[in-house]
Amino acid sequence: MNNSSNKQKYFKFFLYAVVVILMNIVGITMFFRMDLTQSRIYSLSPASNEVVSTLSEPLSIKVFFSKNLPAPHNNTERYLRDLLEEYASKGGKYFNYKFYDVSPEQGLGGKTDENRDAARDYGIQPVQIRIIENDEVKFKNAYMGLVLIHGDLIEKLPAITSADGLEYKLTTAIQKLNNKVSTYLRLKDKVNIRMYLSSSLNTVAPLIGLDQFTEFGAQVKSIIKEVNDKNLGITTFEHIDLKEKSEIDKIAKTHELMALSWPDIHESSLAAGSGLAGIVLEYKEQNSTIPLISAIELPIIGTTYQVAQPSALKEEISDVIEKMIGINKDIGFLADHGTHQLVPDRFAMMQGRPGGGMQAFNQLLSSRYSIKNINLKENDIPDGINCLVIARPTEPFSDYELFQIDQALMRGTNIAFISDSFNEIIPQQGGFGGPRWEPIDTGLTKLLSHYGVDIKKAYVLDKSSYKQPLSRNQGGGEQAIYFAPVITNEAINTDPDYMDNIKGLVAMQISPLVLNEERIKKNNIKATRLYSSSDKAWLMEGSINLNPMFISPPANEAEFSSFDLAYMLEGSFTSYFKGKKIPEKKAENKESEEKIDEPINAPEKEKTKASALPKGLVAENRLIESSKPAKLFIMASSQMLQDNMLDPEGRSTNATFLLNIIDYLNGEEKIAQMRSKQQTLNPIVQTTPFTKGFIKSFNIMALPALVVVFGFGVLIKRNRRKKTIATRFKS
Repeated sequence: MNNSSNKQKYFKFFLYAVVVILMNIVGITMFFRMDLTQSRIYSLSPASNEVVSTLSEPLSIKVFFSKNLPAPHNNTERYLRDLLEEYASKGGKYFNYKFYDVSPEQGLGGKTDENRDAARDYGIQPVQIRIIENDEVKFKNAYMGLVLIHGDLIEKLPAITSADGLEYKLTTAIQKLNNKVSTYLRLKDKVNIRMYLSSSLNTVAPLIGLDQFTEFGAQVKSIIKEVNDKNLGITTFEHIDLKEKSEIDKIAKTHELMALSWPDIHESSLAAGSGLAGIVLEYKEQNSTIPLISAIELPIIGTTYQVAQPSALKEEISDVIEKMIGINKDIGFLADHGTHQLVPDRFAMMQGRPGGGMQAFNQLLSSRYSIKNINLKENDIPDGINCLVIARPTEPFSDYELFQIDQALMRGTNIAFISDSFNEIIPQQGGFGGPRWEPIDTGLTKLLSHYGVDIKKAYVLDKSSYKQPLSRNQGGGEQAIYFAPVITNEAINTDPDYMDNIKGLVAMQISPLVLNEERIKKNNIKATRLYSSSDKAWLMEGSINLNPMFISPPANEAEFSSFDLAYMLEGSFTSYFKGKKIPEKKAENKESEEKIDEPINAPEKEKTKASALPKGLVAENRLIESSKPAKLFIMASSQMLQDNMLDPEGRSTNATFLLNIIDYLNGEEKIAQMRSKQQTLNPIVQTTPFTKGFIKSFNIMALPALVVVFGFGVLIKRNRRKKTIATRFKS
């Protein structure tokens, strides 16, 4: 009997041991983790998964991190190891990483010395960190950087001093390296390029000032071939000579290209006809068009025709291709009409005037995008950019320039319009009085009003505002800056993914927006309010004076209200110029007018005046009346772009908000969502004084009382149990 029992015990022990061993093997070969944090901070975002899983060439990461670092840097190293392990599990054989020991404690010479030399060769230098040993504050040099190597390209993160935003930095660096070459290599579908160029235009071209148009087709073919060779042969090309009027009208309407038609011209022995000149690019379900002939209205002169410049055409075709296949990283920035400049005006600063630069904003944008300055007075807006930023224009736009902005939106270019309602005029040196504020009227507001949003000529003041500490000389305490509203979590719309976890903002000199709901509904536009003021806000209209000493909240509670401060509009917009005459392009002087009329490569003697155009010549489909799906962001506070409102690292909520908006306008929703996930601001929910008092009293009085009541309950239960046992044994 005992032998059987012992055998059973040994069998169970053996069985349990086998189960434990198998569970360990499963744990090693089937590794998984569970991230229970609310924002899934320790899990890769969808954007990171997508970027690393699309690697088509090996990517190597060399990490140079000193060992045995004190807190919190040891936690940063641990987080980096876990993060790279997550990347490796998604990247497979194309993702490799290695930690190199660079700890000076290991002694001079040997492998650590070689690793430190390698780190310095890659541009990774030690950083100074503060440590506390034996109740003393000491400083220590430590390596905390990495380098990413992808083919012949190298990116580095020289100083990883915090885990905040680390996934965002790594993913964007990998994306930057991987984007172009890997996208081309894994591209399965070709970009189809069709050039619609009617041979019938050769006969009418000299009559409209395009004398060398017969050579233009060969130039375009050569440009497209050059673009194809540069882009690893990802395009196909077809030249289509449209001759029939019905075919020309159909293609012109489908692709919104300008078509020309003319009657019999007896003096030139030219028969009636029609023609079309344009390029259509198609990739999967996307399509884009580039006109080869454009018509411009000039004062006095009338209609004049131009062909596309070959140098600009080459760049535009390349940009459109990159935009269609998803690797375009160009962003347009309006650089004239008195807009804020990305770099400060040094000359103005030397004269004691504000430089007006946005260095932090420029640094944040440049880390993700290639910025192209758009001079609207000289050139049109190219189609190859995803997004155009218009930051605080102060000079009026001509109708033709408004037409260019409107048509850019119609072509699907997303626009971020960040304006100011007033311009601060500072007295010159020796002048008396303080600054004055003059209303800004550029003409852009009528476009925005047509699209569905009006900007009021007023500033929003708010009781929920920034509090400025006062010095002892000023009496101490703090002063409310009412024109700098603090936007709390309750006033922020976190429903869009790119707004998730944005729980606080600080605005400055911001104007309210009024949504035209009837127009929005009529045009089927999706309008998303992004944030608003508190319900304790009021307006400063008419005479503007932002001296905090002279601003106080209104005594009448009825004057308080909540105001919408930022909107994102999405959908197919209707052109402001629909049903209107196409505006004329303003000519600055006689010389510029002649240059406008000049056809490409035409000698001076061959210029043709637009006034000599044949009668009856008609240019059709010059106006795009309804847009492709597009996005329009509107916010009336350019002060939020200034250096005092942003941090160059992009960790503040203001910086995160603006970068997320730009990413969303550029089709990088997943990147914006990932950045929001790592935004750590989590302010306490504001409560009323009564609620605060109730919670405080409950914690002081009610909780101890509950403990006492619970103790009495336990005591009563024990006494009952004792009595029950005693009664049972007595019987």
